[in-house]
Amino acid sequence: MPHVPASPVDFDLRLVRYFTVVAKHGNFHRAAAALHLAQPSLSRQIQRLEERLGVRLLDRTPQGSHLTEAGQAFLPQAEALLHSAELAAAKARAAAVPGTVTIGYAGGLIVTAAVRELRSRHPDAEVRTLHLDWSDVRPALLEHRVDAVIAREPFPTGQLRVTILYEEPRMLLVPTTHRLAGKESITLEDFADEPLVRYADADYDAFWRIDPRPDGRPAPDGPLVEAHADKLESVAGGRALALAPAGGGNGTVRRDLTAIPVEGIEPCKVVIVTRARERSRLVTAFRESARSSSHRSRF
Repeated sequence: MPHVPASPVDFDLRLVRYFTVVAKHGNFHRAAAALHLAQPSLSRQIQRLEERLGVRLLDRTPQGSHLTEAGQAFLPQAEALLHSAELAAAKARAAAVPGTVTIGYAGGLIVTAAVRELRSRHPDAEVRTLHLDWSDVRPALLEHRVDAVIAREPFPTGQLRVTILYEEPRMLLVPTTHRLAGKESITLEDFADEPLVRYADADYDAFWRIDPRPDGRPAPDGPLVEAHADKLESVAGGRALALAPAGGGNGTVRRDLTAIPVEGIEPCKVVIVTRARERSRLVTAFRESARSSSHRSRF
């Protein structure tokens, strides 16, 4: 290992990012899979970074990899370096003329009014829209595929700024032949023993199945679903019921389903989400448009 490190200005940010991923996983094999790289290639890239620094960052063992003292000291600085690079890129994009902003939306929410208002206020800007799956809200923002998103909670919010726009009651989706169909409203006790469709994300699943229940009991398990259409099919086929937002249009998508208001449970929140340190004037303007549109007509 050379004792004279290269100048820090020669850092390859890709190598720095590879190091943080290996440090996170504590294992070259898992880190390589996460990065979609071959393990020998990843090992060589880490060696290149160590050569540039002139220190060993990781101890390799058959059980995995462990940070050396130098690695422990370097990790927070590496993370800060990557964050600074991301922020620099975001500021550069925000300063571009004419301005460009991409607005994401998820879960059937309509952003037309807010986007139209933004375009009216900033006619020289290029305003794009992109539909996202609820699970893609945070990745899309942190990867700069979008600059702001209108979505429903819950979802991971680390490094994000979340502003509540309004709340929506939750409804219970049931087949039109179900015993509760036709009720004006119900409570949790009316369907407490019936299975609800499950979701892979733990926080999302807990919120939309009310699991555990207020008395501590686990919610009965229904089938695991990944797509909205699969959820509707599971309900229509009598395999389970599902909670859904009142504004999601779920009860009118299929004629064999109906939605019943559920009283006494926490509503869901419709929010606008941006990167925590976002400084784009167009993102700020869209946040204002979204707020005003939600007060008038909920988009």
